[in-house]
Parts: sequence; structure tokens; C-alpha cells
Amino acid sequence: MSPPAFSLYDGPMEQFTGKQIKDLKVLISFVRVYCWAKHDNQVKAEIPPELASSFRKGIELCPECAGLVAHAAEKRRKCPLDPKPSCKHCHIHCYSKDYRARIREIMAFSGRRMIMRGRLDYLWHYFF
Repeated sequence: MSPPAFSLYDGPMEQFTGKQIKDLKVLISFVRVYCWAKHDNQVKAEIPPELASSFRKGIELCPECAGLVAHAAEKRRKCPLDPKPSCKHCHIHCYSKDYRARIREIMAFSGRRMIMRGRLDYLWHYFF
């Protein structure tokens, strides 16, 4: 039985710019590490190939984490700031307190794990 399809966004992916897709891929990297560590026993759903293309293996997330990524994708698509600052330095908080706390938790957990595994390129996202 194949996992359910994951709908990141109701419209076409072409509505995302290259920079937005790059930002979402970074977020997915962090969410993937968190999801695999915390939600390993849950049923997973694949994310769209447009976002999974830079990963060696297909990306699967639990419904909770997939929903978080979908919410983040919609917020990123609607962001009025260009260039977009990192969320913690943004003066417009488009996420509710609950979502901000969840993203902060995921970034802290995954950031430490990625850095310890040699992903030094993520130091930028961890500290800035």
C-alpha cells in the first residue's frame, strides 16, 4: 500500500520563485531530521518532487510535519518582504505563537543534529 499523496499547496508549484523553493527545501531538511527522530513510527506521506529533487532519497513526513511544511509553504509564498529576512529577525510575524514555537523547537533540535553530523553549511541558519 503506497503512502497518501501529500498536497503541499493547492495551486501549481510554478507560483513559487526559485528563492522560495530553496527556502522551503532548507525547512524540509530541518523538519525531516526532526520527524524521523520524533515520529519514526507514524505513517509517512511523500512530499512533491519539485521540493524533493535536491534530496538523494524521496522525502516522507508524518501528517503532522507535512501539515507544518504545507503551512510554512503558504506563508512563504505570501511573504511581502523581499529580500526575506530569517523569521527570527522579521518584524512581521506571520506565524501564530504556536507555529513559531513549533518551528523554533524543530530548528533547535535539527540544527544541533545536523551540525554534529558535519552539515556545517547549516550553521548560518542555526545562528542567523
